[in-house]
Formats: sequence, C-alpha cells, structure tokens
Amino acid sequence: MDETRKLTTREKALKINLDPSIYGSFSEIGAGQETAATFFQAGAASGTIAMTTSAYDMKISDSIYGDCDRYVSKERLLKMLYKDHNDIQNKLIQRKNETRFFSFANTIETINFHRTNQGHGWLGVKFQLKPNTPSNECIIHVLLHDADTLLQQKAVGRLGVNLLYACFYAAHDPDLFLSVLTDSLAKGRVEIDMFSITGPDFEDLDNRLISLKLVKAGMTKAAMFGPDGQNLQPSDSLYKKNILVLRGRFRPPTLVNVDMLLSAYRQFKDEKDVQKKNLVVLCELTLNNLLNKGEHIDEKDFLDRVDILCSLGQTVIITNFQRYYKLITYLSNINREKKIGVILGIHNLAAIFDRKYYTHLKGGILEAFGRLFGRNVKLLVYPATSGDVDGLYTCENFQLSPELASLYQYLMVNNKIEDIQNANNALLQIFSDDVLQMIKKGEEGWEEMVPNKVAKAIKDNCLFDYPCAIDHPKSKQSKLAQQHKKEVVDN
Repeated sequence: MDETRKLTTREKALKINLDPSIYGSFSEIGAGQETAATFFQAGAASGTIAMTTSAYDMKISDSIYGDCDRYVSKERLLKMLYKDHNDIQNKLIQRKNETRFFSFANTIETINFHRTNQGHGWLGVKFQLKPNTPSNECIIHVLLHDADTLLQQKAVGRLGVNLLYACFYAAHDPDLFLSVLTDSLAKGRVEIDMFSITGPDFEDLDNRLISLKLVKAGMTKAAMFGPDGQNLQPSDSLYKKNILVLRGRFRPPTLVNVDMLLSAYRQFKDEKDVQKKNLVVLCELTLNNLLNKGEHIDEKDFLDRVDILCSLGQTVIITNFQRYYKLITYLSNINREKKIGVILGIHNLAAIFDRKYYTHLKGGILEAFGRLFGRNVKLLVYPATSGDVDGLYTCENFQLSPELASLYQYLMVNNKIEDIQNANNALLQIFSDDVLQMIKKGEEGWEEMVPNKVAKAIKDNCLFDYPCAIDHPKSKQSKLAQQHKKEVVDN
C-alpha cells in the first residue's frame, strides 16, 4: 500500500486484518450491518475476526445483552461492548500476551420509508493498545443525513472501519484521529455530535477539547458536556426538556452572568407551560466568542472558561451558530413541543433587530424571526444602564427604528419578549472586559465582581493571564474541574 496517500475503507480493513496482534469481535444491531462485512470482503479476515453477531430481533438481543429501554442508545451499546470484550478475553486467555483484543459494536436507526425520523446511532470500540493491559473505550454518536436508507447503511460501514482503524493507528493524535474518522465520507453525510475516549492510555486527553475540535472542523453543529466534564449527546440530554440558555463569552463569568441566570430561571420556571423538573439550563459558547483577537481559538483559554462554568454547576454547549435564530432552530428540532427560553442583554436584543444580519436570507428579518419565534420560544431580556434614557434601559423603553416598531410590539403583546424582573441593578456597572483587564494587570477589586469560586480558581490556577506562578500542570482536566467532579460523585 502507498502510505503517502489516504487509504481506502477496504485498505484500512485489510491493514487491520494483516496485523497479527489485533483480534476481536463485531456486534451490529439495528441497521448497522456493514462494518464486519467490509472486513470479510477485504480478505484475511480470519486474522482479525473472532466472532460476529447480529442480534436483529429484540428478544434475541435481550437474551444476549439483557433488557434495555431503548435499543438505539448508549446504554445498549455499552452492554454490547462490555459483554463481548469480556467473552473474548475469557475464552481466548491463552492469547493475552501477544494479542490486542477489541470489541466493536454499533446500534443504528436509519431513515424510515416515510422519512419522518432522523437516522442516527451509536458506535463504539473497547480496545487494548498493548497486549495484556487494561482496555480503553471510544464511543461516538452520529446523525445520518443521507436521504436514502442504503446510503446511510454504507456510511455507517465506512465510519465503523474508520473508527476501529483510528483507535489502533491514530490514537496518539486527536486531530489525526478525527480526520481519519471521516475519511471517504463526503461532508454533510454524517454528523458526529458526541465523542468520548477514555482509558489508561488517554488519561491526559480532555474530551472537551475533542468537542471543540468537532465543532471547529464542521463535524457537528454543537457539542455539549455536563458539570462533571463528561461529554453529553445533545438530543439524549435535552429530549423532552424545557431549555433555558445563556450565550456569553464568560471571560470570566461575573456576578452579572450569575444574576442573569438566577433571575431568568426564577421567572422562566413559573411559566405555565414549563415543568421545573424537566428544565435544563445551558451556558452557550460560540466559536466566534472563543476566537482570540479574531484569529484563532486558544485551547487553554477555552478550558479555563469551561472549568469555571463546570465548577459553578453549569452544563456547557459549544456551537457554531453566530445568529440566535440558528441556535433556536437547532434546539427546537430536538424539542418540538417544549418551551425554550433565551437569556440576553438589552443590547443583544438591539442586535437581533438589526436587519444587516439577515441580508443573506431571501425573507430577510421576517424569515429569521419566523425561525426564531415560530415555535414556543421566549426571549428574557436583562436590563442595562444607558446614557440615552433615564433610569434603566429595558424592553419598555427599547429604542427601535419606526419601520420595525410594529413588529416589536407584536412580539411584546404575544409574550415572545419579556423583561427579566428582579434583576440586581447594583451589578449593572460590572463589565466583563473591565474585569478581565483588572485581572491581567493584577489590580485590586475585581474579586468583588465575580463569584467566590471564580476568584479562587483564577488565583489558584493563574487563569486569564492573572500574574502569578503555577506549580502544577494542567492535565486531562484542571484541579478545579476534578474537584467539582468529586463533589458531584460524593453528593
């Protein structure tokens, strides 16, 4: 094989088949039946495949792997991976010193005949990089965008081969791993909206950086992780949930950000069509807000912000949506029936009504607003001080050009836009840019403008260019994030 070019899917399968140290099993249920077939067709499959399983019937699947609420789920995938890997290791124990065992599994739902569903699925590999060592685990969730069932199945087959190949030959380089993962798949065919790789060989890898890389590379529109730093699959985590989201730079999170979240939460949860027990609060970081001087994304700075948000108990979502209507369209497609609340400052509301941002749409601002307000969405607007008006600048005295005034009144009358009540007006003089400059210069007083946890984290970890010396390296997750994860487990 010419290693100066990218290998085809079949060549990757053959390379694995010809590696005498790699041996394992394939289990594919639902519509994912193509991966093992590719290895058989590549030749020399007896060197790689110990067993293949296709438990297509649900009762048969349950008899092998145990009962499961949903068959296309992470829960089912993990049961498949763990059972198969244990079986292989126990039954072939005589080969443990020369073999890198693996178990590959997928569970897939393709598009139906009437095209009323979203094709998607879970793929995973449990694998050893060296013989007779603890196993690692790589799991991904994919959305399938081909408009044909057969094409979706073939995409899953290629993706499965790529995933297994990347685990054994690209595990040392996250960028290479992600590049290999989408080889031979045209852009737009699949979307990888959840990626997690864990194990003893990946203790220094932060999966949140992988989330960032996925969004940055256009492999997904959004990636999400919880307060413990673990990557989450958005449609699973947000399914049938009311959503309250705050977009920001959070550099650093200030008392204003906290007050926006708390006051909006108290107000939103009392809406008649919102269930408090099913309410998820998100802090959103866009790629645009992560750019350093408009040029590149500083990964350390990204993790600094995320560490702090996670320590405050927040769920974080990274997106590539510069416009609010695109964010709402994404969230609404996950939750077509549940209400979505968007927290924003009054100056951001002015930007939403600026028609220059919608010139690329045929319907202009009306098309954008149709997407933004067409479903069960409400904007919760935080006040500001302004030299142009007496007192607070709010929705009541919001300044708008005459040609848009009627549209604005319509949205106000129909409760699509609402002032946040009981905001702490004493905090309105805090501006994150000013706080950041004070931190960088080591000036006194900024500590009173941020939550206590944030101030401590900045000083302990020298975040945001705070002038201090740090005597411990940043590993997979910062000390701050690790401590919060321990608190979550303990509680």
